Amino acid sequence: MDGQTRTLPPDLEKRVRKTLEEWAAAGKVRRLWARDASLWTGADEANWLGWLGIAEDQVGRIDRLRRVADGVRREGFTQALLLGMGGSSLCPEVLKETFGRIDAFPEVLVLDSTDPAQIRAFERKVDPAKTLFIVSSKSGSTLEPNILKQYFFERARQAVGSERVGGRFIAITDPGSRLQQVAEADRFRQVFFGLPSIGGRYSALSDFGMVPAAVMGLDVARFLGRAQEMASACASSVPVERNPGAVLGVILGVLATQGRDKVTLVASPAIYDLGAWLEQLLAESTGKEGKGLIPVDREPLGPPAVYGADRLFVYLRLASAPDARQDEAVQALERAGHPVVRITVDDSYDAGAEFFRWEFATAVAGSVLGINPFNQPDVEASKVATRRLTDEYEKTGKLPLESPTLVSDRNLAATLRAHLGTIEPGHYVAILAYIEMNAAHEAELQAIRRAVRDRYRVATCVGFGPRFLHSTGQAYKGGPNTGVFLQITCDDAADLAVPGQAYTFGVVKAAQARGDLQVLVERGRRALRIHLDTGVRRGLQTLRSAVEQAIG
Repeated sequence: MDGQTRTLPPDLEKRVRKTLEEWAAAGKVRRLWARDASLWTGADEANWLGWLGIAEDQVGRIDRLRRVADGVRREGFTQALLLGMGGSSLCPEVLKETFGRIDAFPEVLVLDSTDPAQIRAFERKVDPAKTLFIVSSKSGSTLEPNILKQYFFERARQAVGSERVGGRFIAITDPGSRLQQVAEADRFRQVFFGLPSIGGRYSALSDFGMVPAAVMGLDVARFLGRAQEMASACASSVPVERNPGAVLGVILGVLATQGRDKVTLVASPAIYDLGAWLEQLLAESTGKEGKGLIPVDREPLGPPAVYGADRLFVYLRLASAPDARQDEAVQALERAGHPVVRITVDDSYDAGAEFFRWEFATAVAGSVLGINPFNQPDVEASKVATRRLTDEYEKTGKLPLESPTLVSDRNLAATLRAHLGTIEPGHYVAILAYIEMNAAHEAELQAIRRAVRDRYRVATCVGFGPRFLHSTGQAYKGGPNTGVFLQITCDDAADLAVPGQAYTFGVVKAAQARGDLQVLVERGRRALRIHLDTGVRRGLQTLRSAVEQAIG
């Protein structure tokens, strides 16, 4: 079950061993399972540890999940569209990307964007009359899933009529939330409840992950069984040095204190999307109080020479479908002295085990770093800034005037040169793109990040807005002040109305981008906004050329 090894430089190996000995002597794993808040900051951590026992609880109620799957299949739904954000959407996305479509069950799609082009693209993919809509929000008050629900509820109503539309929707939320009230008023097919003692990013094995898993036809009992096996491997009765979650957490925490805080995730192609879930878990849990881990996901692998001395590489290798080039690249990193953790994943169902391993490890890393890994104090700041702007739009019908740097600006390369010239060893560059997330756009952004990485030998991150606001956004604002940010916004070729609101999806996205930039600047972060005023695809190509010119 473990399948975890490490290759660390001698000085770091010595520190890790010493910390493991301290954990053993102080009985810290036992204290974690006993929900002892003093293991962290002594605040409210004990209230957020429901994920420790959720796999076992879910196995005990497996018939309920099977009934969900049977009912959906009987109804003849061909697709299921999940409307969520952050912890409510990332686990279902991993499952969709890892397992694909399963015969005789609906294809699961996940929408977590306010970009009008992206919403239209998903609308074209689904037939509202044959689609099950899953509205997923722990708090029930998150802006994005709520307005997406309003949009698709109206589309489904037009397709099947007012009497039948509620039967096309289910909700997953915490008890007593606003979403529960909406679901009951609109006569949703069913409402599933999360546990208030489990935060969003730790909720993969709760109903937020397992109801969509059942809908798509996953063998949920098998999946949860793997999670249970990992939970047993991480039990307090297991010696710390043989506890996979504790060892990984100690490595993450100790190396971060030694400047190796850029956790570079390498995953076999068939399980590549695990990185998107891990990004949120690591960044939102640990990036606060000027400390934390900066996860680096889907950065193209390069030769050892392009990396600085601030990396920890974690290689999630799928034993049943390894990638030879990844194997060679990781071996080269080890030979060059870079710290590497290898995790062997036997098959795709081991994702259940990985969810638990990494949740446990993240809680341990938070203890090593001395922070509360269960709060997200800086995420709310962006939400408040966004809310202020959308409220103003509701009153005045417009957003405040602004003057961002335009991609058509003749001095763009010089502006970028000055911005990127602030990069120093140990920093990282994050590209925050408020545009449609698709393969063509990602290819352009990947080319930009690779050019920056190779020139400055720094870690690079790419996030699509607004989804990263509920993920890495916490670390960008609350973690180490070592980030250099490039925000990208665009004009929307065609906007979409939000039913019942004066603002549109395009206005919401613009407000989210502005709120994000505002908080970054308020926190003393180095942030530059580039607006694509020439169309998204052409604008990205122009930006790429300007970046290449700026860095010589």
